[in-house]
Amino acid sequence: MLKFIKHHMETIIGIELYPIISLLIFFIFFTLLLIIVIKTGKERISELSAMPLDEEELITGSQQKS
Repeated sequence: MLKFIKHHMETIIGIELYPIISLLIFFIFFTLLLIIVIKTGKERISELSAMPLDEEELITGSQQKS
């Protein structure tokens, strides 16, 4: 089975570019993600980490008023 796949892949012109392109996309994506995380301020991270708790308080608060 592997020989069939290997032979089939070798007949495709330009197939050697796909792993290089995939590696570049992977590297660029995680580099940008790292830059965004480093530049994000501590206040914004604290705000985002408290969001699920804020929503839960709003739901329980509105149910208690009813």
